[in-house]
Amino acid sequence: MQLANIDIELVKKRIRNLHLSVLPPDGKVRIAAPMHISEDTIRLYAISKLSWIRQQQQKIRNQERESPREFLNKETHYFQGRKYLLRIFEVYEPARVILNNKHLDLYVKPNTDTLQRQYILHQWYRNEMKELIPAYIQKWEKIIPVKVNDFGIKRMKTKWGTCNIEAKRIWLNLELAKKPLHCLEYVIVHEMIHLLERRHNDRFTGYLNKWIPQWKSYRDELSSLPLIYDL
Repeated sequence: MQLANIDIELVKKRIRNLHLSVLPPDGKVRIAAPMHISEDTIRLYAISKLSWIRQQQQKIRNQERESPREFLNKETHYFQGRKYLLRIFEVYEPARVILNNKHLDLYVKPNTDTLQRQYILHQWYRNEMKELIPAYIQKWEKIIPVKVNDFGIKRMKTKWGTCNIEAKRIWLNLELAKKPLHCLEYVIVHEMIHLLERRHNDRFTGYLNKWIPQWKSYRDELSSLPLIYDL
């Protein structure tokens, strides 16, 4: 669907309500609609949201982005909301990453290429997150009346987290390893609440207000942090 020079991806699903999203990194617009709603009705809905769509697209375009990473010495990388300078050490030993004051020290074998350096650092991020997440889940299971059966970590282009309600499994974006810890905790809580309420409706917002009243500042902080360049 095209509206006022804006391309809109329309997805029909077995859902109850219309859902409008403006997605990073380029402001793509997507509408998920119930199967029975006509295209004319969807078009009228989109027209009513044009101003909001343009505002969100402009916000995404203005958002700071990380420059492409080459995984070289003195390159800036993030971990838990802080900047670190990368230091490369070529050694004939197993690859490893060591956090060292203001530096991320990456130990690799000579001639390790960029993709392999990236993979090693991402695995380190993944392992660090795996150490943290269970404690947050256990903490919030004592507060939110749900049980998380499992969690996973993966790279995602448009979401910080998702929830498989049937399996009671939450998925978290690997990029959260770079963000402040309270942002990671907020996303975990957000996804756990989906086990009580599937949709982002008033009931869902009420739970957020009850259990993590500062959630809007955390959401806005995540929105303002640099987007990853190569996702």
